[in-house]
Amino acid sequence: MKKTDMGTGAKVAVGLGVAAVAAFAAAGYFLYGKDGAKNKKKVRGWMLKAKGEVLEGVEKLKNVTEEEYKAIVDRVGSKYKAVKNIDPAELATMMRELHGHWKNIKKSISPAPKKKAVKKAK
Repeated sequence: MKKTDMGTGAKVAVGLGVAAVAAFAAAGYFLYGKDGAKNKKKVRGWMLKAKGEVLEGVEKLKNVTEEEYKAIVDRVGSKYKAVKNIDPAELATMMRELHGHWKNIKKSISPAPKKKAVKKAK
């Protein structure tokens, strides 16, 4: 059997694909998950923009880790803390929600467990 190696371009493409899946999973879970209807009602314009910035940050990552995801959320959150007309309680709630989405994002980007082949006895 001939062994083929993935080139750098293919590896980057796979990494970007995984990051994009994670970003869309976060957005989808927030808007369509168990609290999706409630979330849609209370989403404000600045919240959508902040969440979009988090998604963009995640899409730029090759491999998404919990630490990197939370760092992006914190960075975006600190930017919006400086805006005077944003209620700090709403910002804190959004930050908690975004931090809490990591478990669902991780599930969506983790490869499915491989099943072991069962050998038949002769």
